[in-house]
Amino acid sequence: MNYLAIKEQLNVLFSLQRREVKLGLDHTYSLLDYLQNPEKGLKMIHIAGTNGKGSTAAFISSILIQKGYRVGVFTSPHLIKFNERIRVNGNFITDLEILEFLNKAKSEIKRIQSTFFETTTAMALSHFKNKHVDFAVIETGLGGRLDSTNVIKPLVTVITSISLDHMDLLGETVEEIAYEKAGIIKKNTPLIIGPNKKSVADVFKKITKKKESKLIEIDCIDKVTVHESGTKFKCYGQEFFIPLIGNHQAQNASLAIAAARHCDRTITNALINKGLSRVKWAGRLHCVSKGIFYDVAHNQAGLEYLFETIRKVFPNRNLHGLLCLKGDKDLKNIAKQLQNRFKNLFISCDRNGYLMTASDLSKKLDALSIKNIKNNSIKGCIEKLRAARDPEDIIIIFGTHYIAEEVFEEFEIPFDSVNI
Repeated sequence: MNYLAIKEQLNVLFSLQRREVKLGLDHTYSLLDYLQNPEKGLKMIHIAGTNGKGSTAAFISSILIQKGYRVGVFTSPHLIKFNERIRVNGNFITDLEILEFLNKAKSEIKRIQSTFFETTTAMALSHFKNKHVDFAVIETGLGGRLDSTNVIKPLVTVITSISLDHMDLLGETVEEIAYEKAGIIKKNTPLIIGPNKKSVADVFKKITKKKESKLIEIDCIDKVTVHESGTKFKCYGQEFFIPLIGNHQAQNASLAIAAARHCDRTITNALINKGLSRVKWAGRLHCVSKGIFYDVAHNQAGLEYLFETIRKVFPNRNLHGLLCLKGDKDLKNIAKQLQNRFKNLFISCDRNGYLMTASDLSKKLDALSIKNIKNNSIKGCIEKLRAARDPEDIIIIFGTHYIAEEVFEEFEIPFDSVNI
C-alpha cells in the first residue's frame, strides 16, 4: 500500500475528531465487546489528574522497561504524529497497524458513531493485547469518571495534581474536578496520590474508603535541586535524578516510583534511578536552543509550575515569551500568571487553525491588562524574539501542544530524537 493510500485511510480516523466529545462509557464497552475484549488479561496502571499525567506515565514506563518488561503506554494529546499516543517500549504504533485496526473495527465504529477518543482507546488496548505487553500504562483523556479509558480494571490507579481546567465539563471548583478524576478509583485497587489541598485530599479519602481501596499518599520528597539539565531529589531516603526540570516533575517521579514498585516489589533503587535518568518527554521545559524553551503548560497551575521553575534555574534573567492558546482556556486565571512577567510577550496561533487567532487572544489579553504583541506566524514571532533578546535573556514558547511541529521545524529538531 503506497503512502497516499495510507494517508487517505488515516483521514477516516482523524475525521472522528469532528464528532462532539461525549463523556460516557457505553460506546467504548460496545467497541471492545466487538473486538472480543482485548483489555481483559492486561495488567494496567491507570493515571488521571490535571497536570503531569504524561510525565508520570513516561517515568513508570521507563522504570518497568529497565526491569525487562514489555510496556505499552497510551497518552494524549500527541505533539507531532497521532502514532505517538500508542507505543510499546518507546516504539510508536505504525500506520499499517492503525489501518489494520480501522479495517477490523470500521463497521462497529460507523454503527455506534464512535468518537475519536473512544476509537483510539479501543485501538490502544487492542494494540497492547496484540503486542503481548507485560504492563500497560493508560492515561485518561478528560476527567476520569466518564472518560473512555475508565472501562479498564487496573492493578493500581494514580492521580496527579488537581487544578482548574476544562471547567465547562468537569466542574467549577477543584473539589468538583477531583471528584471527576476520582472516578478511576476501583474497588480494592490502591490509589496513589501526592500532596493536595485538604479539601481535594478529602475527596480521595472519602471515595477510597467507599471503594474499600487503599490510599497511598506520597509526601516524602526532600532536598530538591533544579538545574538546566534536570532535577535531583531525595525520596524514600534515596537520591534520584530525572532529566526533566522542576519540583513538580520530582513529585510526578515519586508517584511513578510508587506505582512501579506496586507492579514489582523486587525493583531496586539502582534500577529506578537508571529508568528515571533515561526518560525523555518532549514539550516539558524542553530546551530547543540555548536559552530557548518550549513548554505545553496551558492552565493556571501548569504555568505556575513553569514560571516557578524558570525563576529557580534562571534567577534575575529577563524573560521573553510566545503564547498560543486554545479557545476553551480559563484566560482570567492564566492572565494572573502572565502579569508583569515578560519583557516582550508575543501572541500567535497555529497554522492549522486549532487555536485562538492571534487577534482574538491579543484583544482578550489587552482587556486583562496584559501587554502583548500579536503576530500570525510562529516563525515570525521566534525571529523577532531572537532579535529582541540580550544574550543572557530566556525565551519561553508555551501554551499548547498544537504548535509543537512548527516549533521543532523552526529549530530543526528531528522529532524521533526527543521521545522516550
